[in-house]
Amino acid sequence: MIRPARPEDARAIAQVHIRSWQQAYRGQLPDTFLETLDLSLDRRTKHWVAQIEASSESGRGVIVAERGGSLVGFVAFGPADSEAKDLKLGEVYAIYLDSAHWGRGYGRSLFQSATEALRRAGFDEAVLWVLETNVRARRFYEIAGWKPDGQTKADERGTVTLHEVRYRFSFGR
Repeated sequence: MIRPARPEDARAIAQVHIRSWQQAYRGQLPDTFLETLDLSLDRRTKHWVAQIEASSESGRGVIVAERGGSLVGFVAFGPADSEAKDLKLGEVYAIYLDSAHWGRGYGRSLFQSATEALRRAGFDEAVLWVLETNVRARRFYEIAGWKPDGQTKADERGTVTLHEVRYRFSFGR
């Protein structure tokens, strides 16, 4: 089941976010960094409550996937953070799925729901950032028709630097 997130989903979203990083980025980021992510659960829960509660005013959205009443994944999207708001550029900020549910269509359903919401909101194009070494995610985006646009960034997270590449998709307006 795919549905809009509710504030009471925030803790489960934060847990999926943390577990996904620990599962997907093992071998790409230091183990010590991944193991300490559990310490951020309360902070991340507060972040997701705020994101969900502000979604109607901010133009952002959070959609979740459930299986058997348990949250298994989520996607967050809205106006591009790093660009002028008048550029009609949307962004998929995050999409994460518990690894036990990879390859079962939940990620594709979440991603399609987010991109369709961005298209309906009037965005001409959308972007997302992905860890440069995350071959699985990059293949997922490329199968969906997204392409790297040449932009890169280094995101500092304490002692860890995330090297990311930007992907872009045109809604063909």
